[in-house]
Amino acid sequence: MKILIVSLLKRKINSQITAARPRMIYDLVCGLKEQGHDIAVLGTGDSYIPGVKIIPVIPKCFVDMPAYENPFYAETSFLTKQAKILEKIGNNFDIVHNHTYPEFINLLVVDKLKVPVLTTIHAQITPQLDDILSEFNNIKNCYFVSISEAHKKLAKKTKIWKVIHNGVDTNLYKFSAKKEDYFLWIGRLSKAKDKQGNFMDPKGIKWAIKLAEETNSNLLLSGNVEDREFFEKDVKPHLSSKIKWIGPVSSEQLLSKREVAKLMQKAKAFLMTINWYEPFGLTMAESMSCGTPVIGFDRGSVSELVVDKKTGFVVKAKEGINGLKKALKNIDKIKPEDCRMHIEKEFSLETMINNYEKIYYDLKPKNASKN
Repeated sequence: MKILIVSLLKRKINSQITAARPRMIYDLVCGLKEQGHDIAVLGTGDSYIPGVKIIPVIPKCFVDMPAYENPFYAETSFLTKQAKILEKIGNNFDIVHNHTYPEFINLLVVDKLKVPVLTTIHAQITPQLDDILSEFNNIKNCYFVSISEAHKKLAKKTKIWKVIHNGVDTNLYKFSAKKEDYFLWIGRLSKAKDKQGNFMDPKGIKWAIKLAEETNSNLLLSGNVEDREFFEKDVKPHLSSKIKWIGPVSSEQLLSKREVAKLMQKAKAFLMTINWYEPFGLTMAESMSCGTPVIGFDRGSVSELVVDKKTGFVVKAKEGINGLKKALKNIDKIKPEDCRMHIEKEFSLETMINNYEKIYYDLKPKNASKN
């Protein structure tokens, strides 16, 4: 089957990228290529996937582009250009699979195409995103996929056709039964602030720090720092011999996937102390693949990925720090082998690739090419 993957322009796609959306695209494309499909990627010129044709919209991804006087105009111009290229070449393929950030701009040309266009919604479905995506509900060749059942529930207006979970590379995120005496938190330090000017902390780093301080635990932190002020104000003052930031403080996660996997393999638990409605949470699945249980608040997809009391603990958000402490006391009751088996069965890369391949065939026009 000839498949066009429409990628994001914010980041390039390659084997080293650590951000969730481009990483999922890379793994999916590689898997589909191995299955014998003819794949092309419409995205950035600095993307590279072995054996896959890259159709460049721009030479480099947004995060590596030079500064523009008006970044909003520049980026929306490039995104519009991507949509117009899609309009020109889309009918040369059997299926178009849209992953662009944001998801909706390419949909403006879907009605000009004759082939099915599948859009995986990676972002949290806010009322605003739900409203605009629902504008495309009645276009007959337009289909939406959510990445978890919890994610789908946020779509009050948008018609979600299927739910397909993201998958984990279990060969990279290898099992380890041997753990060291630290807990791990990895996430994004968001720029978003509330009305009082406080950082909203959607990934919940302040909960993780509070838990470590009140239980005198070792905690390793890492991630991408979108706003340095957030780090300087809410994280750095708490760093110590027991609470450590791993890797450079950067707007991009500069630890390699292998470095992240090693941290996950040795951790006693991964902390998913989120304040927002997590669409999927790939780090949870990766940690469990390494045999590391997850302690997380029951928000978004946490209870969908974590089997409470078997692969970790799902803590009611209203229980706050006391709920986290209770889970921490019982973490040794979780068997690393159960965590690994759960991911192999439910959230492997192979499962994700097979699920997408199946729906491609479900959508495939009768006159479409064969593998």
